[in-house]
Amino acid sequence: MSRRTVLSLTAALALGAGLAVIPTQAQAATVVVSTTTDLTNAIKNATAGTVIQVRAGTYYPTATLQSTTNGSSSSRIHLQPYGSETVKIDGSNLPDGDWIFKLTADYWTVSGITFQNSPDSAVVCQSCASTVWENIKTINGGDSGFTLTGDSTTNNTVRNIDSYGHYDAATHGENADGIAVKFGSGSGNLITGARLYNNSDDGLDFWSFSSPVTVEHTWAMGNGKNRWSDSAFAGDGNGYKLGGDGEVVAHVVNNSAAWDNAGSGFTENSNTGAIVINRTTAYANVKYGYYFATGAARLGKNLAVGNGSSVSKGSSVVSAGNNWDSGISTPSFRSTDASTTYNSRQSNGALPVTTFLTTGSTTIGATMD
Repeated sequence: MSRRTVLSLTAALALGAGLAVIPTQAQAATVVVSTTTDLTNAIKNATAGTVIQVRAGTYYPTATLQSTTNGSSSSRIHLQPYGSETVKIDGSNLPDGDWIFKLTADYWTVSGITFQNSPDSAVVCQSCASTVWENIKTINGGDSGFTLTGDSTTNNTVRNIDSYGHYDAATHGENADGIAVKFGSGSGNLITGARLYNNSDDGLDFWSFSSPVTVEHTWAMGNGKNRWSDSAFAGDGNGYKLGGDGEVVAHVVNNSAAWDNAGSGFTENSNTGAIVINRTTAYANVKYGYYFATGAARLGKNLAVGNGSSVSKGSSVVSAGNNWDSGISTPSFRSTDASTTYNSRQSNGALPVTTFLTTGSTTIGATMD
């Protein structure tokens, strides 16, 4: 018997036989679940250091899965598939208006899971800090696929998410985005490697979020099209909607692309802050490639081709090295066939390899990776 075990037993005896022994982190760390009830309980009862491993299958909760328990920087809480198994959490049995998963907590990592068919938003992280969302999918929900919201929303990372097919029938497609970072504040939030497509409203929406968010290596395409035969369809269809509701915020978008959206590729949406848009590409969007008519955006090394209009920029905008600026040529695309952008992701979760909208230029436009 080890010295540690002897000490644990001695402490337990000193406390009295009627008291339970608190398990060590190693004893409590891993929970393997294979039923919806077990999944619900595992999320609700998770403590710092818990690793929830979900066996293959499709799970149908009847109430929102949720937790308010924090992990820590050295003892995160993980929700993930068992090994490389395929896990889907389906909201078809939830009441109208419910979300699939709501987290109000810090230091969680959620990876490798598909959240689909939610009656409302699929995943909502409210006033979360230092969470990581990696290689997840949110599909065909009744509002935005993935949402960060609330005050003290800080240092969260959304990496390699696919979010598509969302449509809010009750409001005719006006609200359902791929990713929504709305109604809150908090620094250090990063979205990277996202594919946001075929949503009724926008690919990405930062409405009423008062702190800067960074976006990189992200694609937004095909948003705002009436795919639901809604006679009163109201989706905006911007690729990147970078503000609204009077907030003045210097969001940053690097090395990203928007194409085939029903609205504009990139828009300030009344945000007059010094938004930074650097080395991006807007292609074949119905309205503007870049709409920054009232703010103080910094537009550098961007490429607008085949949009309804290339750019609208106000007098406070700094514009340099873009293909609409004097003396800047427009390089040729290697391909305008977008089919490969819907291929499976690479083994590390990165965006699929494509030549679509690539130019080989080292000075202008998205590199599409």
